[in-house]
Amino acid sequence: MDVLDNYKKAWKDQTDSSTKLSASEIYKLAHSNSSSIVKWIFIIGLLEFILLNSLYLFVDLEDANKTYSDLGIVDIVWYSQIICYLVLFYFLYQFYMNYKNISVVESTKGLLTKIIKTRKTVRNYVIFNLAYVVFVIVTVTSAVLFNSNEYPFNTSQSIWFVLIMFFITIIFVGLFYLFYQLLYGILLKKLHKNYREIATLDDK
Repeated sequence: MDVLDNYKKAWKDQTDSSTKLSASEIYKLAHSNSSSIVKWIFIIGLLEFILLNSLYLFVDLEDANKTYSDLGIVDIVWYSQIICYLVLFYFLYQFYMNYKNISVVESTKGLLTKIIKTRKTVRNYVIFNLAYVVFVIVTVTSAVLFNSNEYPFNTSQSIWFVLIMFFITIIFVGLFYLFYQLLYGILLKKLHKNYREIATLDDK
């Protein structure tokens, strides 16, 4: 049982004369707790962005560009990466604004609204990243299949290649999903718990 649960139990056991003060204390604690969770969502998102992009330091970009050129997907990779970065910067900005806004919100209704918005932002962020993983794999698979000069597959080989890439896609998406569940899942569950506690407090 965490601190918020202890406060809530104590609040329920109090007399009517002290309920107003205790409810205010519980709200302040829930507000502080929610603000801290949203701050960590922003920090984790920022660290994730930095760490994943640092992997480029270990990649030979010249060889990678040559491979993209051989597959005929240089333009697709270039423009998709630009779009990807723009979207990621947008989500990081949203994470920061969610933290900033939830830190100064004063009303119970406003806090509940900010919690809902934060959960929705994180969910859309995860969906975008998983969709981008699928897009990359599908793009590479299609490029290999249609580049008959570089990869002369017959019909049987093409079918097996598609099946293998399909299972690779499932594995990668599954791993990334577990990764995001580990990063954000616990925080979102705590945030949802705060939402329920605050909603119950508001009803009372």
